[in-house]
Amino acid sequence: MRTSRRPFTVAVIWAATRYLLLLCVFKVLVLPGPDVTSDVHVIYQGWAQVLWTGTYPLDDVTWQYPPAAALAILSPAALPFLPYASAFFVLVLIADALVFALLMYAAGRPGKSLNGAWVWTLGVPLLGPTAYARYDLMVTAVAVAALLAGARHPRVLGALAAFGALLKVWPVLLLVRAPRRAWTTAVVTAAALLVACVAAAPGALAFLTFQRERGTEVESLGALVFQVARHFGWRGRVQLNYGSVEFLGPYVPLVSALAMALTVLAFGWLLLWRLRVRGPGRPSTLADAAFTAVLLFTTTSRVISPQYLLWLVGLAAVCLAFGRSPMTRPAQLVLAATAVTFLEFPIWFSHVVAGDWLGLLLLTLRNGILVAASFLACRRLWHSTSRSRNLPPLPVQPTRTTEPSTSR
Repeated sequence: MRTSRRPFTVAVIWAATRYLLLLCVFKVLVLPGPDVTSDVHVIYQGWAQVLWTGTYPLDDVTWQYPPAAALAILSPAALPFLPYASAFFVLVLIADALVFALLMYAAGRPGKSLNGAWVWTLGVPLLGPTAYARYDLMVTAVAVAALLAGARHPRVLGALAAFGALLKVWPVLLLVRAPRRAWTTAVVTAAALLVACVAAAPGALAFLTFQRERGTEVESLGALVFQVARHFGWRGRVQLNYGSVEFLGPYVPLVSALAMALTVLAFGWLLLWRLRVRGPGRPSTLADAAFTAVLLFTTTSRVISPQYLLWLVGLAAVCLAFGRSPMTRPAQLVLAATAVTFLEFPIWFSHVVAGDWLGLLLLTLRNGILVAASFLACRRLWHSTSRSRNLPPLPVQPTRTTEPSTSR
């Protein structure tokens, strides 16, 4: 009886927490800090108006997304009876419900666990209303569906990963442990979608040039250098730049370059691991590798926007949907980092921008947790796929007994 109640309990908690999120984005409940829904009301809606004219936002440097992102921005048109922002929030709720349903369905299969549904149920509201005020949850839904289908249907994994990559790049990392069939399907799908986007409207590839002049975002790991340095006379500034609050000034290009070098090193480690692994690995290895790759990418990035934590929550949920995933502790650390992220944005974001002791403490804690999670995930991925742990068991040798001699 107790086991049968667990799915009902997690479903009730999911419904209750999503109700609270809707109250926040519809401004029935108002939290301290900046209005996190302004991106939907102003930026997304403005982009949609441009996209409806038949072109990508060529004159807006804040458009830094792959061409299929236009589908997410235009998706509220599917609910024409609602205002743009209201329709967007409803569609994000539907995407959230889809992820929850997939994880609940997976929990009912042999060898799977309800822990994945719990991670998703608790992790999304830990980020606060930001989770529903960005289109990242839609992208995460595509990634979760891809990984859950990947073990049985590699081509589905490849197609969904390619579609996700053209929504927001990072889902390409789902393929880090994927078989060749998935990669082939991903390349073909991505090429077809890219050609379709380029043919549909001018400016499909404009996002590539809008990334080059970015600084170091105030919430990133590299930003801690300047958060401390400005207390000792660093002569830079903090300002809204290319759609996010960034540090600009002396040594910022150097720190940004070092962050990209760190990302390259992280991917070098992933390549080394990938070349070393042989055999199918654990049932969760595909998800474990994707989670580790995205965690490394997020932690070392020169931009860590709050919504990036949704990516990690979704992939951690898939990992823990497997009964014996080695990623339990890194997933717990991701949930902790998500909770701290909610405190630094939006609750106390003014302290982060000001760089006072509270802002510095929050960023050090959140980014420190992400670094710890990254190292732990790498360690567990490496050991869980080591040859010594995946060797077949030795055959049991029959015990030889000495027969007493019958000769006299």
